[in-house]
Amino acid sequence: MGDILVVDDDAAIRTVVGQSLRRAGHNVRTAASLAEMRAALAVAVPDVLVSDVVLPDGSGLDAAAALVAQHPLLPIIILSAQNTLTTAVRATEVGAYDYLPKPFDLDALTRAVRAAMDRGEPSRRDALDDADAALPLIGRSSAMQDVYRIIARVVSNDLTVLISGESGTGKELVAQAIHDLGPRRRQPFVAINMAAIPRDLIEAELFGHERGAFTGAQARSAGKFEQAAGGTLFLDEIGDMPMDAQTRLLRVLQSGEFTTVGGSRAIRADVRILAATNRELTSLVANGQFREDLFYRLNVVPVALPALRERRQDIALLARHFLDRAGQQGLPRRVLNDDAIAALEAYDWPGNVRELENIMRRIAVLGRNEPINAAEIAATLGTPVASTLHAEGGAQGFGAAVYSRLAQLGLEQPAALDDGTLYDRIIGEVERPLIIAMLARHGQNQLRAARALGINRNTLRKRLDQLGIDPNDEQ
Repeated sequence: MGDILVVDDDAAIRTVVGQSLRRAGHNVRTAASLAEMRAALAVAVPDVLVSDVVLPDGSGLDAAAALVAQHPLLPIIILSAQNTLTTAVRATEVGAYDYLPKPFDLDALTRAVRAAMDRGEPSRRDALDDADAALPLIGRSSAMQDVYRIIARVVSNDLTVLISGESGTGKELVAQAIHDLGPRRRQPFVAINMAAIPRDLIEAELFGHERGAFTGAQARSAGKFEQAAGGTLFLDEIGDMPMDAQTRLLRVLQSGEFTTVGGSRAIRADVRILAATNRELTSLVANGQFREDLFYRLNVVPVALPALRERRQDIALLARHFLDRAGQQGLPRRVLNDDAIAALEAYDWPGNVRELENIMRRIAVLGRNEPINAAEIAATLGTPVASTLHAEGGAQGFGAAVYSRLAQLGLEQPAALDDGTLYDRIIGEVERPLIIAMLARHGQNQLRAARALGINRNTLRKRLDQLGIDPNDEQ
């Protein structure tokens, strides 16, 4: 197999990665710093280099850029705990073959090493200007890491990208990031929402019109294609584009030229096309509502954005970001306590990131100065925070459900809960379904159910009587 050099200052990672790659049949050498890496390279250049970004004596990314120049056939795989879009793009732009965010799957690393050896040549990219510029995409979840990796691969070319996802997931932010990180970044980024334009005006909006082309056309007007010349044209909600406009767009994509409405002179369409939709285009194609040939022209590189409920581990990061931004804009600066975060993570966010941002701004404007708690979250959402316990939520999701129940009982009105029965009421609501569930899990066997609950059998029998639970009733 291959000779692999693993560079990481964490001894545990070096050991685990080394063992995994050796089991796959590779010869593995390790280094804990850039100095040790250079010493290892002086002895022999490996078939694949696997390197962390942050090392005691420098940056693995900077080292990768130099190594690509010195050893252009050496595939480099970058590992990083700094799981941001900027890190993913930097890794690609300096010439790294692949990028894996920490924590990573060992099988995925083994596959990446094998693919790098099969390919034998790293991807070459131009250096990225202004790599530290603030970017709008936020998230460290594995779902967002997949998105970052795709973006990193398309920023330096003009491939057409089709971004799909529910409303509010950030499709335009992805398009903006692709533009801002690419070679056209100093040229215009022009966005047009197909769903927001009257059907009879879409062609004029896209391609422009000549004076007198239709009633009300008092002067020549440049369309979005001309406005975006040299830059990027983002076609949002492309699934709402009427069929006749689809036909014209297809011709432009095929020929690279267009004419204005009422015009005859061909104009070169020097733009990169990015498109987005919250609809299932394949279904529209099957129903004859979207051209199949246009779909394939647009779907060169698909990017599927996850719904916020599919990346709950990013919710706290996003919420804090929106609160910080609200504070920078002059709104009251507020912080979230742990219970508030649990409540946010338990909610399903049908409006996705856009809804979360709006909720955080509303809380910043209308809330008090003390830390935000779960009751305030529930009251602002206007709905129970957690009607079910999410698998990802764990104990936090359960805590959010309790806070949600308290809000339903009138947590904002203390007098409503001060009758001395609150503890027994809440414990009773929790204990009854818990005992029933454990009995059902253990076939109504009280001894095993008691052991699972961590209580003795007599205590369980007593609680069954007090709660009115028939142990023989498979509820």
